[in-house]
Amino acid sequence: MKITDIKIFRLSIPMEPFVIATGTMDYAQNTFIQVFTDTEHYGVGECSAFPMIVGETQDTCLVLARDFAKIWKGKNPLDIPARMAELNMYIAGNSTIKSAFDMALYDLAAKNVQMPLYRFLAGSPREIITDITLGIDEPLVMAQKALQLKEHGAESLKVKLGKAPGDDIARVREIRKAVGFDIPIRIDANQGWSFDRAIEALQGLEPFKIQFCEQPMRTYDDHRLPELRTQTIVPIMADESVYTSHDAERLCRQDACDLINIKFSKSTGIAESMKIQAVASEYNIACMIGGMLESRLALSAKVHFAYAADNVKFFDLDTCMVGHLEDPVIGGVQYNGYHVSVSDAPGIGADIEQSFLDKCESWVV
Repeated sequence: MKITDIKIFRLSIPMEPFVIATGTMDYAQNTFIQVFTDTEHYGVGECSAFPMIVGETQDTCLVLARDFAKIWKGKNPLDIPARMAELNMYIAGNSTIKSAFDMALYDLAAKNVQMPLYRFLAGSPREIITDITLGIDEPLVMAQKALQLKEHGAESLKVKLGKAPGDDIARVREIRKAVGFDIPIRIDANQGWSFDRAIEALQGLEPFKIQFCEQPMRTYDDHRLPELRTQTIVPIMADESVYTSHDAERLCRQDACDLINIKFSKSTGIAESMKIQAVASEYNIACMIGGMLESRLALSAKVHFAYAADNVKFFDLDTCMVGHLEDPVIGGVQYNGYHVSVSDAPGIGADIEQSFLDKCESWVV
């Protein structure tokens, strides 16, 4: 099998404004690729740029996608390690756009043997229930939204924080007043607190039964995570601090976190994500699979990954539910309330509607 050409699309999905500690997103800045071969099969991949977190924009992803396509033309897509090594040799970092190419290769490989991706990865279906995320707003507004989500069947809430500790504590206090204590609440500071503010916020939040806190501080404060853990009973989940399996090993070895959040856009995709969860497993540290603002196509790949990654115990697979105003995906992941599943269709089992792609800026290499 050889790669004949690659199509690249600016997959901009309009959405309601979504606010986190580092900024506001008005649309999902996604990139979609189709990797065609000299067989009947082609692979699909998607990534979602989140500039304030990963340092990539939609435009940087699109430029590099064209470069990557030139590197891969005429080569065997089934040799996934060799293909990804070529991208890593070409440019450092840029994990987000690399993850779309990694995804397309795995989609192709599974289609080539007529398997759903989870079976290709030696996984099997299991129950997956996603949380649902609340963006930052005024305390009473967030409480009202939280109650509405609970009344509509949400089984766990992820609350964005990372502002002034007093304000963040007030946010969670009002949410707990509204929803009670029988629904898990996990919080995500998105690196918004300093060390001292993290202590103030987390200690103030302890009475509200917090399941865990994602990324309380900037990554340059990773060396203070072990100390922070001694100052609070709230478990700490490393997110932006873990891009690779080497990062995971470093933090685990230093007792710097209780949990790890895996995202394809940080880790360059499925291959490295499998390594991260394996390293964490060696230290008895459970993982979560999360994301940026991907459509149901990339979310489908994440469910397949979760079926095969036994150490992934938590699921933050709500990105298409937090304000996407269009759903251009054919097939793919299905939501029964907050219960998530994929079919046994070959590969990822998802694609993008041609009518939507016809409206997108595109390139063919």
